Amino acid sequence: MNKVLRMDESIFELVSRHPEVTGIMVELGFHDIAKPGMLQTAGRFMTLSKGIKLRRMDPDTVRQTFQRHGFEVLE
Repeated sequence: MNKVLRMDESIFELVSRHPEVTGIMVELGFHDIAKPGMLQTAGRFMTLSKGIKLRRMDPDTVRQTFQRHGFEVLE
């Protein structure tokens, strides 16, 4: 099975399909996603690309981290 993530997909959808995404996101610095209720509220409208911009992160670093964990990241 291919593990594919789209940058414009909500965090809730990503985690629903691939629960290990939560741990990867915490590793990247998205600590709030692990808080109870955050996935159910903010995670429904926050996308990976929005989160990267909000946290002023390097998109290539995020992409490489997901690739190291076996994911393919699509724009």
